[in-house]
Amino acid sequence: MAETPTYLSICRDIRAGRPAPVYLLHGEEGFYIDALAKEFEAMVPEAERDFDLTVLYAPELSSPLDAVTACKRYPMFGQRQVVILKEAQNGGANFLNALASYAAQPAPTTVLCICCRGQQARGADFLKAMRGGNGIVFESKKLNDRSVATAVSEFIKERGLSVDPKALVMLCDFVGTDLSRIYNEVGKLTITLGKGAMVTPEAVERNIGISKDYNNFEFLSAIANGNEAKALTILSYFKANPKNNPVQVIAVVLFNFFANLLTAYYAPDRSERGLMAELGFRSPYQLKDIKAGMQHYGPWEAIEIISLIRRFDAASKGNGSRLAPFDLLLDLTLHILHPLGQKGVKI
Repeated sequence: MAETPTYLSICRDIRAGRPAPVYLLHGEEGFYIDALAKEFEAMVPEAERDFDLTVLYAPELSSPLDAVTACKRYPMFGQRQVVILKEAQNGGANFLNALASYAAQPAPTTVLCICCRGQQARGADFLKAMRGGNGIVFESKKLNDRSVATAVSEFIKERGLSVDPKALVMLCDFVGTDLSRIYNEVGKLTITLGKGAMVTPEAVERNIGISKDYNNFEFLSAIANGNEAKALTILSYFKANPKNNPVQVIAVVLFNFFANLLTAYYAPDRSERGLMAELGFRSPYQLKDIKAGMQHYGPWEAIEIISLIRRFDAASKGNGSRLAPFDLLLDLTLHILHPLGQKGVKI
């Protein structure tokens, strides 16, 4: 079975001079599609782009066959020309299906990149032809909390750096699921540290501005280990720096942890490998807090805490409470550290 194409695998093929004849880039996450379109443009030397690079916009074409005509031209200078067809999502299934015959038998001297930014491509005939003509279909999916660590580590690796597990968690916590922000922050580290360097917690603190001792990762670790003194100390730092530590983000971090903890309790295989597969973790390091949490919170306590976090989230947005957000967070933290639950219940 052929390997599913990824952003990095497509980049490697382009840079190695072994592109496929036709690419379809589609999906909700526009960042990867835009970044790959730039990679295709870079295939053509700047001095030759007026002749061997054609950028078309689907809504401006009188017919989809205009794109086919452009693809069948011969390159003027190099061995191949590049045609980029943008905004193809606006043409719908019929537009793409009109390109099916070309996708089945593409010109050997042309690389065609079709961009459907923001949505999945439609057109069964075209997609079938892509498979028959050795085309590459790449779906750019929105990141979620489980996939952000993979994306950050891939960006770091692509830039020639390695990363300490704690530093990776700090970065993921800071950048969230915004791919553009991930790319920019990793870019800062590349410029400062240089290729071959290790991204450490100290480097993240120094260059990104995240405290290595007072951050969501350390706060969560204190909660997981039942360390009340440390949790309250970090909470005081958060309260003094509210702009960099919004309570809604902290609530999401807590909710995800206890949801994962509950998932871990009911996992059919609670070995390290089984839990990593169940939770979508890539590194055993990510299980550290989960294992600690399972020593301090039972499943019924986790259920109670999830309910408390939901109520906190509503109250922090002004629903049913006039308390300041960090007073609400302090109350939530104390309730988490001292839940009622049913401590005797085992899973």
